[in-house]
Amino acid sequence: MSLLKVSSLTLLLTTGLIFFYWKIVPALFLVSFAKGFFVALDIFLIIFGAIFFLEILKDLKVIDNISYYLESFSKDYRVQVIILAWFFENFLEGTAGFGTAAVIVAPLLIGLGLSPLKAIIISLLGNSASVVFGAAGTPIRVGFAGLDYASIPQLSAWINCIGFIVPIFMLWVLVADKSDKKKQFWEALPFAIWAGIAFVVPSALTVFLGQEFPSILGSVIGLLLVLLTTKLGIFSPKNTRSAQEIWEPKKTLSAFKVFFPYSLLIIFLILGKIFLSSINFSIPDISHKFNLFNPGFAFLVAGFPIALYWGSLGHKVAVRAIKVALRSSIEPLLVISSISIVVQLMINSGQNLSGLSSSIALIAKNFETAFLPFWAPFIGAFGCFITGSATISNIMFGNFLNFASQAINMDSAKVLALTLVGGAAGNMIALADMLAAETVVGLKNQERAVVKGVIVPCLIYLVLIGIIGLIII
Repeated sequence: MSLLKVSSLTLLLTTGLIFFYWKIVPALFLVSFAKGFFVALDIFLIIFGAIFFLEILKDLKVIDNISYYLESFSKDYRVQVIILAWFFENFLEGTAGFGTAAVIVAPLLIGLGLSPLKAIIISLLGNSASVVFGAAGTPIRVGFAGLDYASIPQLSAWINCIGFIVPIFMLWVLVADKSDKKKQFWEALPFAIWAGIAFVVPSALTVFLGQEFPSILGSVIGLLLVLLTTKLGIFSPKNTRSAQEIWEPKKTLSAFKVFFPYSLLIIFLILGKIFLSSINFSIPDISHKFNLFNPGFAFLVAGFPIALYWGSLGHKVAVRAIKVALRSSIEPLLVISSISIVVQLMINSGQNLSGLSSSIALIAKNFETAFLPFWAPFIGAFGCFITGSATISNIMFGNFLNFASQAINMDSAKVLALTLVGGAAGNMIALADMLAAETVVGLKNQERAVVKGVIVPCLIYLVLIGIIGLIII
């Protein structure tokens, strides 16, 4: 069943329960619907802008050329795969998010000679650590809307350093079917570890700029560090291994035209954060606050001039990108609206005519355990598994865990940060991303094989996050 149907039915059921059983105050019933929609509208603008920007880059062949430039730095297929599936995916997740990273990279991995199944598994593994900050900070900005999340970005970034292990998983999957797999694995292990560290540490060090930047700047800085060490022969495999190439990427654009759009986007994100983030518009009756700085506007402002001045049919490229972005954004808007309204109804259900505690307080009691720091990452991962989005997972479970941690005098910011990082790990097994990746590479009904390939790395990742949770709380 589609997520849209699931969320719509959940909203219908919850509405009936909150209205007839909890007997919520009628005014708050309407407020819940309005606030839930406004939360979804914020993320709609980000999704719309991100897809618009991505479609323009695809039309102008920027994506195809990026693979050419990245692959030109090393002839070793293990290095090429990690550069594409780790750094490029992390950058795509930071700028576009919402499943686009795996969908774009999986076909590029097939171009390097990987089988469609292996390409999907590796691309899903790569779409993990950067999900903590998602598309320009959306999982925190929207997912924890209404909660005190001031310290969550910093906490999440440092907990997320355990994500350095992801390229190691990629390498193991990549060489698993080789006759000399152990030799190939150990040869490239130093590079895999270095690649993991080169992303997670800069991400943690740049989080002070705001949650919009760690995934973007972490991938850019990390890639530059890795390209430098690769050129110098540091951490690179001593024996160069090549995979059978099915498709040879071609250079059709200069390096300036390939990387300038992303540089422009980063500049607009920084300018928006500096000059617009302090401007808010409040809706008093609904207790909702709009921030004038929405990353979606940065995508639009960066995308329009590129489409109009670089493409021979600039206005047609822009119009087509707008149409695609609208079509792709409507369903997420409806899904997130439904789930956001459900959460608002549950929060406000405590103000009722029945005398019952709020439904969210009742559910939170099930999480009031000393092992909450260990289980929080698994809850986040479960949310990503069923929804395909760390943002929606946070909307669903953030309030429950916030209530539960406060009830047992735990640091709620740390619990929510653990949930978020766990959600990023769980994105490896996100059904929505899995189905989308299968579609673009032409595979059908291979979900079981894909899950088999990613479930063990996902569980190892989650257990390590849970152990960190028990240590820091």
